[in-house]
Amino acid sequence: MTAPIFLDVDGSRIAVRHAAGVEPGIVWLGGYKSDMLGTKAEVLSEWTGREGRAFLRHDYSGHGESGGAFVDGTISKWLSQSVAVLRHFTKGKQILVGSSMGAWIALRMVQELRKAGDDRVAGLVLLAPAPDFTAELIEPVLTEAQKHDLAENGFFGESSEYSTEPYIYTRALIEDGRNNRVMTGPIDTHCPVHILQGLADADVPASHALKLVSLLPADDVTLSLIPDGDHRLSRPQDLDMLVRAVDAMTRQAG
Repeated sequence: MTAPIFLDVDGSRIAVRHAAGVEPGIVWLGGYKSDMLGTKAEVLSEWTGREGRAFLRHDYSGHGESGGAFVDGTISKWLSQSVAVLRHFTKGKQILVGSSMGAWIALRMVQELRKAGDDRVAGLVLLAPAPDFTAELIEPVLTEAQKHDLAENGFFGESSEYSTEPYIYTRALIEDGRNNRVMTGPIDTHCPVHILQGLADADVPASHALKLVSLLPADDVTLSLIPDGDHRLSRPQDLDMLVRAVDAMTRQAG
C-alpha cells in the first residue's frame, strides 16, 4: 500500500490517495467513522486501476490517516475538506461515489460546486445513502438520557457493531447537520443518480432512500433495492453490483 499524500485544509492535515487516469474520474466519499482503506474503496481502487481510470479518495479529519480529532468534525468541516480535495486533485468530469454519510457529503458537494459555477460532477452513485441523518434518523429517536448528555456534556456515545468503541455524536455535529439539510425539498443534481439500498439495512432504513428518490424529480434516477443487503453492502455480490453501477455511470457520463 502506497503512503498517502497530505493536503492542508483550514489547518487540518487531510490524507489523500490519487491515481491519475482517464475521465470521468471516480471520487470515493466514505461514511461516518470509516476510512479510505475500507472494502468498497479498495475494490473501486482495483477496478479503476485495471480500467486506467482516475481514482481519488481521502479521509475526513479525525478519520483514518488524516489529522484532527473525530469529535471536532461536522458535516460543514468534512464537506469543505472534500470540496478542497476534489478541486486540488481532479480536472474534467467526475463521478462521486458516496457511502452512507458520504452520500450526504456528495449531495452537498454538488450544491456547493454548482453555486460556484463548477459543473464537473457528471454522476452520483450513492450506497445506503444517509443524507440528513442527524436530523432525520438521530434526533427523532433521542432518549432522555442522550438529550441530557448532549446538553450537559456536548455529546453522547452509542455502541456500534462496527467498532469496539462507541460511536460519538456531538452537539456541534447535530446542530451543524441542521444547516446542511438537503431533504427539505426537491434536490436538483443536474446529473444521473444511481442509489443502491439494502432492504435489510438496520442503520438507514430503505424508506430513507425512497424519500430521497422522491426528492430527485428532475434527474435520471435509478434505485436498486437489494433484498438481503445490510448497511455495509460489502458482500461479494454487493461489491459486484457497486462496480457494475459505477461502470455504467462512467459510460453514461463519458
